[in-house]
Amino acid sequence: MSCECGEQEMSERHLLDRTSVAESHLVMSAPAHKPGSLQHWKEFMCGGGSAFCNILISYPLNKLIFRQMMHGVHTTFALNQLQREGLTYLYRGMLPPLLQKTLSMSVMFGVYDESLQPLLRLGFDPYLAKATSGIVAGCCEATLMPFERVQTLLIHPEYHYKFKNTAHAAMHIAKHYPIKEFYRGLLPILFRNGPSNSLFFILRDEVKARMPQQENNLYQGIQNFVAGASIGAFLSTLFYPLNVIKVNMQCRLGGSHQSIFFEFKDILSKRDFKLLNLYHGALLNISRAFLSWGITNASYEVLKKIL
Repeated sequence: MSCECGEQEMSERHLLDRTSVAESHLVMSAPAHKPGSLQHWKEFMCGGGSAFCNILISYPLNKLIFRQMMHGVHTTFALNQLQREGLTYLYRGMLPPLLQKTLSMSVMFGVYDESLQPLLRLGFDPYLAKATSGIVAGCCEATLMPFERVQTLLIHPEYHYKFKNTAHAAMHIAKHYPIKEFYRGLLPILFRNGPSNSLFFILRDEVKARMPQQENNLYQGIQNFVAGASIGAFLSTLFYPLNVIKVNMQCRLGGSHQSIFFEFKDILSKRDFKLLNLYHGALLNISRAFLSWGITNASYEVLKKIL
């Protein structure tokens, strides 16, 4: 009788122990599962948020580089132009890139991740999958180029008094020109976006895998900034001539749409047929890209941790 009671008590204790272990396991593992909708949109939100931070900080430098691309002048001349125009025009045209870059980076990181995961699950080579996903993301980004088109017109001194703001410029184009006017300079953007996205994601993962692991959040942020800044500066310089061609295409309003080759020859003819003259503003562009991509990559990683 006492033996049976002892066995019953032991079995009850065993059941209680098993129940408590199972409950504690459920409590510990529950936070690891994030809501599906948040996980699905995480890359889009992090990409957009990082671009928003970047544009607010780096816009004046972008405007200075634009003047050098457009006129082929040195830094001091372009800086004097901006100083003469004053603060009123310094942030003129910021709304289109703010909207465009926020959406563009959201698409870049989000579409890249959405394209990459299925390819990896199908057994694609990781490098091929990353390159393909980068090109897909770059082509999707190009659909947002009307923002870039309007920004170019607002920055150009010729249109300072013709267009009041972003909405006015967009309405003018929509009213007086066909829809393709919003997409003037599409080919240079496609040739720039796809390859640069692919190289960015491949190089970012390679650098991240080789950098020492840091426990401190500050050191992690510095590492992410340096990695993104270095890759961004390199790629921005590599594709700089395409940006020069794109800017010169988009400075015109109306008229025929010329080919990339025609624009390339036209720019060279205006710059004494010296390839080096295509890189006016490249040094500032490296500084701008270093700063903006550093901010973008670091803030992206911070937002990804928060979400």
